[in-house]
Amino acid sequence: MIHLEGVTLARGSRVLLEAADLRVHAGWRAGLIGANGSGKSSLFAALRGELGTEAGELRVPTGWLVASVLQETPALPQPALDYVLDGDQRLRLLEQRLAEAESAGDGDGIGECHAALSAMDGYSARARAAELLAGLGFRNEEMERPVASFSGGWRMRLNLARALIARADLLLLDEPTNHLDLEAIVWLERWLATYPGTLLVISHDREFLDGCVSHIVHLQCGSLVAYTGNYSAFERQRAEQLAVQQASHARQQREIARIDAFVRRFRAKATKARQVQSRLKALDRLQRVAAAHVDSPFDFSFPAPERAPNPLLGLTDVVLGYSDQPLLQALTLQLRPGQRLGLLGPNGAGKSTLMRALAGDLKPLSGRRTEGYGLEIGYFAQHQLEQLEPAATPLAHLSRREPATREQDLRDFLGRFDFDGTLSETPVSRLSGGERARLVLALIVRQRPNLLLLDEPTNHLDLEMRHALATALAGFEGSLVVVSHDRALLDSVCEEFWLVADGQAQPFDGDLVDYLDWASSRMRTLGSQPDPAREGRRRTREEAEERRQTWLRQRRPLLRESSRLEQEIERSRQALVEIDIRLADPTLYQQGGATAMAELAQTRAGHAERLAAAEERWLEVQLALESLGDLETAQTAP
Repeated sequence: MIHLEGVTLARGSRVLLEAADLRVHAGWRAGLIGANGSGKSSLFAALRGELGTEAGELRVPTGWLVASVLQETPALPQPALDYVLDGDQRLRLLEQRLAEAESAGDGDGIGECHAALSAMDGYSARARAAELLAGLGFRNEEMERPVASFSGGWRMRLNLARALIARADLLLLDEPTNHLDLEAIVWLERWLATYPGTLLVISHDREFLDGCVSHIVHLQCGSLVAYTGNYSAFERQRAEQLAVQQASHARQQREIARIDAFVRRFRAKATKARQVQSRLKALDRLQRVAAAHVDSPFDFSFPAPERAPNPLLGLTDVVLGYSDQPLLQALTLQLRPGQRLGLLGPNGAGKSTLMRALAGDLKPLSGRRTEGYGLEIGYFAQHQLEQLEPAATPLAHLSRREPATREQDLRDFLGRFDFDGTLSETPVSRLSGGERARLVLALIVRQRPNLLLLDEPTNHLDLEMRHALATALAGFEGSLVVVSHDRALLDSVCEEFWLVADGQAQPFDGDLVDYLDWASSRMRTLGSQPDPAREGRRRTREEAEERRQTWLRQRRPLLRESSRLEQEIERSRQALVEIDIRLADPTLYQQGGATAMAELAQTRAGHAERLAAAEERWLEVQLALESLGDLETAQTAP
């Protein structure tokens, strides 16, 4: 068991943990979460013995092997597979003893070494290393390439594989998904879910945490609190704690009660309402999850665009590439108002290239790019972080764009992104990667775009900021194109997907689950090792593929309509709340207010009528979805 008792941890003059207590039992798979800069990586350094405590006691069981991911990889001529195997120190030590025994002609020693190798399953070590590399996206022929031949991102994958193979008693993973694509993230999530040792992982990917951890350790305000369950379970428990203190929770409960009354009214008219009950439970869960974030320091939204040209942006017969070397060919894409598009595809297939072309940063090798009149693009990309002026402060960046705006108004705006008085006047060169990413997002929000192009916007963001961004994007009235390996973000903001692969970019008829199936099949075609569990599921799906495809074709339009109706219902509810507030204002009834009151009443009636129609149609859609049954029923139907 890992035991922290009264531990105080500091970096320089900054105290990160103060009199913190924690117990992590052997076999736990725990996600360590907390705001950027709160001390998560420093706690890992203390667990590795690289950072001493200021006070208290930190104990890791004697004899435990602790493994973590190396942050640097030398340009070695060693083959990738052998480099990964070096991570298994116990295996390498035993192999060295065997070599020495063979050189000395020590028969007893040779026998003992072979027996030990057999006991530790050492003879299958190369196969296990190859399986790890395959899961992380390496093809068979790449496993014998020199380490020096790989780029920095792929070397980080080698370091990750080296840590995974280590047979460690304690495995420490600090943001292991940062250099992985979506397929590799899902593979790693499943691999860690059965890890036999003790795991501590720092991650800001809620879907990843949901899939692989058994506990959450929350680092906040210098203390550590352990919760049983995955990240979703943590959110529910955290919500219950905050509900006692947060007035907004009461408002959420009133909204849940209103929905409950609505469903009861419908249940009285319908013979089957199981799907409505299910929907009510889902909405209730969403409300409780939202309560877990009511103390978030981030509170922003995207203002409604001033214009919405149709089409917004078009690419016609475009060829994209670099130095006359095509990467994507025969590409035609028209972006229209309200479109919410996610780009899927393997790393290096051209997703960022397509985003650069949409943004106008990359000129097509051939073909035509056309902009609608009044197009206003908000573009988030990694090079945007580099273009921030290092010596300028966040306030200065904003002031230069809006010299006529009052400074206090700019400070208030930056405060919504957690740039307080001190941080708003800190030079960019001293900001963390997450803080720089927040500043770029703040500048994008301020420019009031009608088209958002977001290329991996969550890479440097913590969980609270990711939640705030997803919430803001869900309410964005313009169009957006997103590249991200954050499944929660893609699920919550994208209504359709395009697949970028093999020199093409085209609509993808499916969701993220379908894409992962496609990616798995593609990896097998390229010679990667299959995931046995996924292979079994694939065979099952193939046996019922025709019925499944029919079910999907019928279900997807209903899901899209349901999502659209939910957004329409929410907008109508918000409009009614705002109108009711205005109608309750006594000043409205002063001289000359009768006309305004009548107009408001008429507007309110229109919103109420639209709300009622949308709610009725939403219930019809839910009934239609239930009539289709679930996927299991569809696949096993005769």
